[in-house]
Amino acid sequence: MPRPSVWLIRSALIHLALGFTFGGLLLWNKGMPIHPLLWRLLPAHMEFLLIGWTVQLAMGVGYWIMPRFYAYRGDVRPVWLAFVLLNGGVWLVGMSGTLAAPSWVILAGRACELGAAAAFAAHTWPRVKPMALAATHRQ
Repeated sequence: MPRPSVWLIRSALIHLALGFTFGGLLLWNKGMPIHPLLWRLLPAHMEFLLIGWTVQLAMGVGYWIMPRFYAYRGDVRPVWLAFVLLNGGVWLVGMSGTLAAPSWVILAGRACELGAAAAFAAHTWPRVKPMALAATHRQ
C-alpha cells in the first residue's frame, strides 16, 4: 500500500477513535451528568466522524485504488497537501466549537477542508479515464 494511503487511513482511524470517545462521553453525560461543559465536545464529535473519518478514509482508499498508468501514480505532493489541509481543517473546525473560538476560525477550517478536496481532485482527475477509452486499451 502506498505511503500516502497508509497515513490517510491511519489518521482516519485516529479520528474514528476520538469521535467515538467523544460520543461515548456525551452519551454518558446524558445519562449520568458529569459536567455541563462536556456538551461542548459535540462539534468535535461530529467533525471528527463526518469529515475526519469518512472523507479521509475515502481519500486514502481512493488514492490507493484509482488506476495508475505505467506503475506511476503521479505527483504525490497534492495528496500530502490534501492530507495536511484536511487534518488541519478538521482540528480547526472541531476545536473551535469546543473552545468557543471566533467564527473566523471555523471559516478558516472549512477553507482548509475545501482546499484539501481541491488538491486531492487535482491529483486524481488525470487518473480517471472514460469507459470508451478504457475499453480500447484492454484490447
